[in-house]
Amino acid sequence: MLVLALDTATPASTAALVEVTADGLYGIVEQRTVDPRAHGEKLAPEIAAALAEAGVRPRDLGAIVAGLGPGPFTGLRVGLATAASMGQALGIPTYGVCSLDALGRAAGPGRVLVATDARRREVYYATYLDGERVAGPEVARPADVVASLAGDDGAATTLAGLVDKAAGEGALKYGDVFGVPVEEHLLHPPGAALVALAAARIREGAPSEALTPLYLRRPDAVEPAGRKPVLT
Repeated sequence: MLVLALDTATPASTAALVEVTADGLYGIVEQRTVDPRAHGEKLAPEIAAALAEAGVRPRDLGAIVAGLGPGPFTGLRVGLATAASMGQALGIPTYGVCSLDALGRAAGPGRVLVATDARRREVYYATYLDGERVAGPEVARPADVVASLAGDDGAATTLAGLVDKAAGEGALKYGDVFGVPVEEHLLHPPGAALVALAAARIREGAPSEALTPLYLRRPDAVEPAGRKPVLT
């Protein structure tokens, strides 16, 4: 079955095609643009380019997998709205996956910190053991992440010895705080990893899921509390 994977939970917008078979999955093509202000402009052309490169049409898709975040409100909803509308138009199921989980899976064995940039000098983060999430997702300042994961070890000033490696652009941006090696080829959720996390549901033909975003905090834009006087 041909599956489209979409993710806009980070500054990157990603569209990938993955073939899911009874005993495995095979990445076919992935299109990615890193621009935190251009998710709405770049995602649709990326989908079209991925389909064209693979020589297939939208009607050839059997399912769509979307990264649910956590991520900033505006960018994240672009991917989820696109996935939901395409799924409805094509009559195919949609499945949601935590975007951090895709990075955790792709990072492979060991103790892994996944941290993406949440702006406001914070990160969205979760921790993994051999690809399985053990804590998170949460949002916090990098120093508070260290303190939280260190627990009772008040002497710890970095995560050295507590985790083996890190992934995500937040881990790279605050590498001096975390103090662990960063998998610099894993800064954004890979499409194949997103599909791998939903593969069991895809093979079972599970019903389509509501794509509920993981915001973890309120959006920056809020409605004004009241009208301001024009004249003073």
